[in-house]
Amino acid sequence: MTSRAHIAMFSIAAHGHVNPSLEVIRELVARGHRVTYAIPPAFAEKVAGTGAEPKLWNSTLPGPDADPDAWGSTLLDNVEPFLADAIQALPQLIEAYEGDEPDLVLHDITSYPARVLAHRWGVPAVSLSPNLVAWEGYEQEVGEPMWEEPLKTERGQAYYARFRAWLTENGITMHPDDFSGRPARSLVLIPKALQPNADRVDETTYTFVGACQGDRSAEGEWERPADAEKVVLVSLGSSFTKQPAFYRECVRAFGDLPGWHLVLQVGRHVDPAELGEIPGNVEVRSWVPQLAILRQADLFVTHAGAGGSQEGLATATPMIAVPQAVDQFGNADLLQALGVARKLLTEEATAEALRTTALALVDDSEAARRLEEIQAEMAREGGTRRAADLIEAELAAARRA
Repeated sequence: MTSRAHIAMFSIAAHGHVNPSLEVIRELVARGHRVTYAIPPAFAEKVAGTGAEPKLWNSTLPGPDADPDAWGSTLLDNVEPFLADAIQALPQLIEAYEGDEPDLVLHDITSYPARVLAHRWGVPAVSLSPNLVAWEGYEQEVGEPMWEEPLKTERGQAYYARFRAWLTENGITMHPDDFSGRPARSLVLIPKALQPNADRVDETTYTFVGACQGDRSAEGEWERPADAEKVVLVSLGSSFTKQPAFYRECVRAFGDLPGWHLVLQVGRHVDPAELGEIPGNVEVRSWVPQLAILRQADLFVTHAGAGGSQEGLATATPMIAVPQAVDQFGNADLLQALGVARKLLTEEATAEALRTTALALVDDSEAARRLEEIQAEMAREGGTRRAADLIEAELAAARRA
């Protein structure tokens, strides 16, 4: 047993970034460590439920229930708010931890202040990545082409200049790309099956511990209707849910389909009235206990976010992937390549295409076989307990140094 330590976790107020870390935090608390969790107030209650102590700070990012349009549409629209938020958050976090510095920093990939603070305090930092990580060659294959055009603009150059100046001011000489994308140590909270070019990932830095899902009973239960021969869950996650036209196609695809029951999560930005008449075999919710439903479902229509994708794999549920943004397109391609999903772009996801794809997929024995194989591989990755073991190993190594 590693002696009791103060471990500080840092994240942003976004479900897809906070949720994957919670079971790891709960396990560290159960092992006797004091864990603080720096988080905006919207997630204070959820964090406190793990036994960690919330350290509150105010963020300038769109909140967890913000309209997706608030994030903008271009690369610079997406990255500038994170840098601006980091710069204004750092003084708040310095003050919050004054006289209460931790022995080790854990941080989500979006938490730039965490690495700065670890540097200031002289303590190890471990990234908890809720999605794919960089492989050898990533910068040349993905990063440089993606930034080629933005870097020709005054705005793109100003972004990098501001990032470099902030790092320099805090005694860090790393390039901004390495600072944000190349952690010293990372635990990857997705199964290796979801990592592109997994054979080119440096496993001295990155360790795949897989899904850390834990007991989700607090989120509520769900009971499969007794007369349902097939259950399909449709969910586009928590951020990119403003898709009433797509939801209408889902109702057309599965409503009144004999023997089928549709659970349709529409998020907070769609009024069910926009969907027209709802058949009796369709339940429309703003939010659902996703994992509880997937454990009983026959099909998952998902945006292919990292969290949803791994929950589909962990429950061996075949998927129709309808990606909406960022890494979801790559995840959808990967799931299809694994043989466990079919990809449909939003404009292709008509009622007819959804129904045809669904009927074929739920009867696909090869997809079922692959799902069972991947589910077993994920179980061997170790999940929550292995993540906590590795964090304690980092603590022990730091104490020996």
